[in-house]
Amino acid sequence: MELKITHNKGVTIQDDLIGIFFEDINYGADGGLYAEMLENRSFEFLDARGDKDAYHQIFDGLYGWSAYPKEQAELQIQKINPLNNVNPHYMHVQAHVGSGFMNQAYEGIFLEEGHSYRLSFYARSEQNFKVQVAALERVTGKKHILTNVLISNNDWHKYTVSFTVNETIRYALFAILFEEQAEADFDCISLFPEDAVCGLFRKDLAEKLKDMHPKFMRFPGGCVVEGNELTNRYQWKLSVGDITQRKANWNRWAVHENCEENHFTSKFSHYNQTLGLGYYEYFVLCEYLGAKPLPVANVGLACQYQSTQLVERKDPAYQEFIQDVLDLIEFANGASDSEWGRIRAQMGHPEPFGLEYVGIGNEQWQTERVDFFERYDDFEKAIHAKYPEIELISSAGPTVHTPTYEAAWENYHAKAKNNSNYTYAVDEHYYMEPEWFLANTHFYDDYSRDVKVFSGEYAAHDKEVQESTKRNNWRCALSEAAFLTGVERNADVVYLASYAPLFARIGYEQWAPDLIWFDDRTSYATPNYYVQQLYSDYTGKYTINSDLPGGEESSVYHIVSADEQGHLYVKLVNASDKEQNIVLHIDDTWNVNQNMPVKQIRMQAQPLDVNSIEEPDKVSPKVTRVNYQSELNLPAYSFTVLEIAV
Repeated sequence: MELKITHNKGVTIQDDLIGIFFEDINYGADGGLYAEMLENRSFEFLDARGDKDAYHQIFDGLYGWSAYPKEQAELQIQKINPLNNVNPHYMHVQAHVGSGFMNQAYEGIFLEEGHSYRLSFYARSEQNFKVQVAALERVTGKKHILTNVLISNNDWHKYTVSFTVNETIRYALFAILFEEQAEADFDCISLFPEDAVCGLFRKDLAEKLKDMHPKFMRFPGGCVVEGNELTNRYQWKLSVGDITQRKANWNRWAVHENCEENHFTSKFSHYNQTLGLGYYEYFVLCEYLGAKPLPVANVGLACQYQSTQLVERKDPAYQEFIQDVLDLIEFANGASDSEWGRIRAQMGHPEPFGLEYVGIGNEQWQTERVDFFERYDDFEKAIHAKYPEIELISSAGPTVHTPTYEAAWENYHAKAKNNSNYTYAVDEHYYMEPEWFLANTHFYDDYSRDVKVFSGEYAAHDKEVQESTKRNNWRCALSEAAFLTGVERNADVVYLASYAPLFARIGYEQWAPDLIWFDDRTSYATPNYYVQQLYSDYTGKYTINSDLPGGEESSVYHIVSADEQGHLYVKLVNASDKEQNIVLHIDDTWNVNQNMPVKQIRMQAQPLDVNSIEEPDKVSPKVTRVNYQSELNLPAYSFTVLEIAV
């Protein structure tokens, strides 16, 4: 086959094309990216149960905590004269010498030799006494003393101490043990690794995000934005300020797949959101990544899959949802002496964050009862009246090629005719089998160019694979690589794209596949991650017209782009089980010759191959540098990127 590469420009590629989507699912925030190592630090956790329109929660303030040893210490949840009234519960402890309390820390705490950690907690007691901070091995019972703290205040006082570990400890219980018989109150007990990025984010996970070079980050969801009911929707104003006064809430994914067979409760029923990773931290993360923030706002609707709850547009409470977005923009971009800009400044960031995008609704759709189109109109008018420069993202719902999807696009096309600033892009979601992605590389070829697209959530789902950690296989990733050739080719209509979901903690996942998997100790990137990374790193400023006759009939897909710095980028996906030989015919005006340096990046594997904790790089890019050759061999099941300096 001959790949003919002309010197003719195709379409401009948006700088922000490839980004990431973060949602607190699969313990991606608490227990994941947010580097807090303990569970239920403020004793406010809820046990969430139930099903659609019938959810209920049971307060379980001692979840994750227990006495040590059980018969020598007594723990009680109290709320008399609390640390604050937002999170009013605290733990009262009565303990004998050598006893105290411990935290399960998920499957156990991991402390690495030579690394330092920062412990903080609030306490009060009528006595002065020392406590030992320890790690207790679950199997052997061995006690590792980490540090000591003197409790010496009869009113709430914050204690902070750092310590360095001289041996690696894993699957241990975190404990605070009394050196004499005493009683005391404790609240907001927190443990962070000192190497947390920005003092907030787990280092290996944050660095993997940065290595993707995402151009934007959509957050905090996803269904988390909506909540299973409006009481547990994500409310950004509750997520800023002092962490001790951020109202903890149950997570929408705590009730995922609840049914009669499991008595409407799951093993994740205590999946809560501490909001330690709040909107300020999301903006800080975007700044660290060099990614534009794209927060998503609730429009007065709970998750349409999981609830019928809504706030009517005529209800005065509905205006609060609109005001929340206006205040969010002020929080992100306002002067440091404005109401919400002042809070940002007090939290440590006097300069604006430079917010450009806001999503209006997650994956809402219009029904006889749900007036989403009118809600979007309300938000658009109010936001653009005050902030006309903000680019708004609308929603086409959770599916494609369905009546609700068609109705959404008809609405946006009609409204955009009279208002060019009506919507920056329409958010589309599709989770399909690999075959769908291969068959739809021309999905966007015939889209009208008057309204743009945000491919906001997509992933290939291999229904033949049941084991969650095996679902991020090469077959899926390769089909996504092929599909993205069409996204890039149609970059004049697809302005933004992001895979979903982002993170999964092994053993704590509600959804698979996911881009990055991790446990208590380490993490690995999936083949899908590397496909996203290659598209982020090796895409030009505009496409180049090219043709590969017979390519797609042989399951070979391609896209060519270039930039102003003299780089030609050629991406070739061979999704077939046969080796394919390609002859590059590059227009003479590019002045390509045999001595030109070429960087070749290639991924190649068997369809069901996956990465894992044990083999994190089994399916990953391999880079070689060679001189240009017009003949190129594409191995079966391979993705090849050429960077040619022209």
